[in-house]
Amino acid sequence: MKKLTTYFSKSELTLWGSSAGLILASFFLFDRVNFMTLAASLIGTTSLIFNAKGNPIGQALMIVFSLLYGAISYTFSYFGEMITYLGMTAPMALFALITWLRNPYKGNRAEVAVNRIGKWEYSAMYLATALVTLLFYFILEHFNTANILPSTLSVATSFRRSPYFALAYAANDVVLIVLWILAAKENISYLSVIICFLMFLVNDLYGFVSWKRMEKRQMVTATQ
Repeated sequence: MKKLTTYFSKSELTLWGSSAGLILASFFLFDRVNFMTLAASLIGTTSLIFNAKGNPIGQALMIVFSLLYGAISYTFSYFGEMITYLGMTAPMALFALITWLRNPYKGNRAEVAVNRIGKWEYSAMYLATALVTLLFYFILEHFNTANILPSTLSVATSFRRSPYFALAYAANDVVLIVLWILAAKENISYLSVIICFLMFLVNDLYGFVSWKRMEKRQMVTATQ
């Protein structure tokens, strides 16, 4: 615990503490039953604070979150979310975990070396996004996915990964907030999931700021 309190800044600990507190409060106010949702939310928000530091632990926790969130999505027939997180986000988090472990910044395994993507890689990423989204639309339609349009959009925003991956996650958070607002109209307990992704949105935006600082610091160090 002492290492964690010195590893994270006071603002980061405050962000994590307030996120976890709101998630717990929303669970006991609106749910009180689905403890898997609570566990997934707490694991997810913890993964983001580690990801903001470029720490591989964040990706390991994201794999666990993806498995739990896939199961939760299945309960509301959000097959798009289930397929996305089990078939795409979890494997991508595993790939990222391996990559981050293989590319520590100056031997420090608690921080990944920031990589810059070239123009051709961005073009390939956008093309792949369009193709996968089109494919997923027909897959989700086949399974009679609830709220298929935002579900398909969620696939698109989940697939887009770059050095600014936190912004892509933030875009995905907005889509998921809409999805679970629709679900909460039928089951009030899903309000806790909405609070979860609201906290994810705040954490992902902070993650973007943190990675920009980290990228700048690493670039300055490299020129010295």
